[in-house]
Amino acid sequence: MKYRQAAASDIGAIAGLHADSWRRHYRGAYLDSYLDGDVLADRRAEWAARLSGPQAGLHTVVADHDGEVAGFAHVILDADPAWGAYLDALHVRHDLKRRGIGARLIAEAARAVAGRRPATGLYLWVLEQNAAARAFYAAQGGRRAGRELSGPFPGGGYAFSLRYAWPDPSVLARAVFAPGEGDGQDPAVR
Repeated sequence: MKYRQAAASDIGAIAGLHADSWRRHYRGAYLDSYLDGDVLADRRAEWAARLSGPQAGLHTVVADHDGEVAGFAHVILDADPAWGAYLDALHVRHDLKRRGIGARLIAEAARAVAGRRPATGLYLWVLEQNAAARAFYAAQGGRRAGRELSGPFPGGGYAFSLRYAWPDPSVLARAVFAPGEGDGQDPAVR
């Protein structure tokens, strides 16, 4: 597994993974009519906008498994003056979950934040209904720091979301696997 900066050539794979993840995990918050419709075209347009031009203030890292995108994390730097950088998306291919890919992706995102904005925190919003994601973020040391009704989501729909925060993302960045652990990649390899 290699972790690298996303490129325009990854747009289709990221959009496909993103759409699949939303369909699996966002039912009940996002409208079924949207999720059962052409959510892939929506995600493709979004990722084309994010990855086709300059990415000032954005950072997207992908987990590359034998030339295929296995997961990705997308961070918006300077998103909030109080909370810092916003982890807007973190998704891992369904068949590759529970292999440490998500932990490595969040660590790589945190490393980018710590390197580019060392005095800022990192936060995200997760759907309250997504118990597995909430457990994952808590296991990564995220502290719950708020709850609000979110929406309307793409296609409509509302649901409660929880904020998880890391005031010092360098703690996550240091959690990157040591050589010989996890997926066997040296943390310096990108």
